[in-house]
Amino acid sequence: MRFALRTPSTIRWHAAGLCVAAAALLAGCGSSVKLDEAPPVEDAKPRTIDPTAGTGAAQPRTGSLPETTVKPVDLGKSGGATAAGLSRVVYFDFDSFVVKEDFRPMIEAHAKALAANKSKRMRVEGHTDERGGREYNLALGQKRAEAVAKSLALLGAGDAQIEAVSFGKEQPVADGHDEAAWAKNRRAELKDR
Repeated sequence: MRFALRTPSTIRWHAAGLCVAAAALLAGCGSSVKLDEAPPVEDAKPRTIDPTAGTGAAQPRTGSLPETTVKPVDLGKSGGATAAGLSRVVYFDFDSFVVKEDFRPMIEAHAKALAANKSKRMRVEGHTDERGGREYNLALGQKRAEAVAKSLALLGAGDAQIEAVSFGKEQPVADGHDEAAWAKNRRAELKDR
């Protein structure tokens, strides 16, 4: 039986090697989304698309974006509306916590309802799709919930009336492993408490 003699210098070399390996492993788990920054609000304007683009017609394409192969997903059929017809779901783009301008009227209506009734409370639940690690998705879900909560507060609701929580990828509304299911799961839900 052979025993290797471990000196303090060999132990330091082994520890340094382990630190370098751990740093390389953690570097691969990063994302370009900065979760510590305040959530930006997107101010998108509708644009017209030239119907003759891509048909071979010699039309100049000034100011238009390149065509995409991503099929649009209809999120309106996901059942996020209440009996009064006021929706309670805000959807997000992949790897984003930016509240889109499309959801401003719905958020504004909820903010007005909260401002009119100071005893009313609301919980904003942030959710993600199944892609990504558990910790990352919990943090992203929290940022989505906080972005909607901040929008509600900026539009008149009291900070004490709103609670932001994250469920990450733990409570999907759509089972599936495609863009249609993922788009429905990237959401923040507004619930009365």
